[in-house]
Amino acid sequence: MQVAGRSERNCVPSKGETNMNQDKDDDIALGTNKYGDRSALGTHAPVPEKDYTEPSVTPFFDGSEFRRWSFWRAGIAEFIATLLFLYITIQTVMGHKRSADPCLGVGIQGIAWAFGGMIFALVYCTAGISGGHINPAVTFGLFLARKVSLNRALFYMIMQCLGAMCGAEIVKGFQPNFYQEQGGGSNSVAHGYTKGDGLGAEIVGTFVLVYTVFSATDAKRNARDSHVPVLAPLPIGFAVFLVHLATIPITGTGINPARSLGAAVVFNKQNNAWADHWIFWIGPMLGAALAAAYHTLVIRALPFRKRV
Repeated sequence: MQVAGRSERNCVPSKGETNMNQDKDDDIALGTNKYGDRSALGTHAPVPEKDYTEPSVTPFFDGSEFRRWSFWRAGIAEFIATLLFLYITIQTVMGHKRSADPCLGVGIQGIAWAFGGMIFALVYCTAGISGGHINPAVTFGLFLARKVSLNRALFYMIMQCLGAMCGAEIVKGFQPNFYQEQGGGSNSVAHGYTKGDGLGAEIVGTFVLVYTVFSATDAKRNARDSHVPVLAPLPIGFAVFLVHLATIPITGTGINPARSLGAAVVFNKQNNAWADHWIFWIGPMLGAALAAAYHTLVIRALPFRKRV
């Protein structure tokens, strides 16, 4: 019997072809099925045998944390990290504005590198102590995903805001008059853009950052690629760099309510610092909430997985 020019005998794969197909199936199983969550839409995703441990859900409120030194130490680490973050980044902004010729200064690219590079360094230094949040929006997103308790989240946010104010105050102390003249690195919506534009830019920019945080620190990814825990600060810092490149011309780039609050408090000019300040809280918090929901519900589908 002939089928499309081939005999029925020739349609049967040879022993070598069978081995090749088996190797291919093994590769697919190792690279995809081992970590995949294949299931019909609307059903529970099966949980195959896995080589990683899913972190347990953090209690909504954990009063026992107040009795642990690790809790207070983590808050101090967030305070110092945010202080250093504001000092370096706002100082970079002031240095750029001091240049008579913009082409001789660091430019927007240099400012973006300062923000991204400091996040990379500070997350690397503090990840093992506090988790390296350095941003109330990141803390809020992790709280929604039940990775930190309410009391820890609030403590972190307070310490981050205080650290940001101190960092901006140090910069102002070096050059008070120039600092006030040049806006103190405070955030506002640029001319030519509406408040809606600024809000949208903050939402999308923070979504990129918090989504990167979730992906870079995911337990499943850590198990698959042993080098990921070491390199986790790199994609986070790079995300901050890229978001700044995109949104500095629109809002000066907030994506961090502590950074915006610290600069606004120290600068403290009603017509510049506070008029648009709500955008730099609502936008980042909305972006963080969307990123937490996307990663938890869509990417990992954790609520739909059967626990074994």
